[in-house]
Amino acid sequence: MDKNEKFVITINRELGSGGRTVGEKLAAKLGVPFYDKALIKALTEKYHLTVEEIEKLKGRNHSWWADFKRAMSIGQGTANAARYYQVSMGDEPDLLTTDEMFRAEKEILKGIADEESCVIAGRSGFFVLKNHPNRLSVLIQASMEHRIERVMRKQGISREEAEKVIKKVDKMRENYVSHYAKTSRYDTRNYDLVISMDGKTEDEVVEMIYNFIG
Repeated sequence: MDKNEKFVITINRELGSGGRTVGEKLAAKLGVPFYDKALIKALTEKYHLTVEEIEKLKGRNHSWWADFKRAMSIGQGTANAARYYQVSMGDEPDLLTTDEMFRAEKEILKGIADEESCVIAGRSGFFVLKNHPNRLSVLIQASMEHRIERVMRKQGISREEAEKVIKKVDKMRENYVSHYAKTSRYDTRNYDLVISMDGKTEDEVVEMIYNFIG
């Protein structure tokens, strides 16, 4: 990946690994927007962005995403918008996606990547954008103990509850990727870089990815 050209970095991560925070910090270091699945789904639902509506936007202007982003005031505040739409780790309702919604979200992701350099977390970005000419795909993992401790701390729940949430979300995310991408999110062949968070801080992992880019 050449960071001097328009690029996209996709980050798939395990719940409790800290991968979303890594994505946000990496985007900030690179000076590009950060998008996550919660924001994409919120945009799809709030503005009724069906595939047909997106095609109409494309027909009016090739730079439809740039115009849409300006109209919706999604720009410098993208990270804030993503946090505003952040779903509860335990609920993950955005994983209950219809085929039509997936098609719309897929078009949004492609529109984003066509218009600007960015970091995208989740939403099968590794699959949807696999043919992007300047893309880096990253998987961030962690041991179950690391994940449980982080979810306990972030959510203020017990060890038993944290483990239950992790297993539930793992199953839902794997089912989502299996259904729409026809692969496993754990298949390392889908990624350019696989990182374990164990023994590392989020800032250290950001530096690892940044140095890998070169």
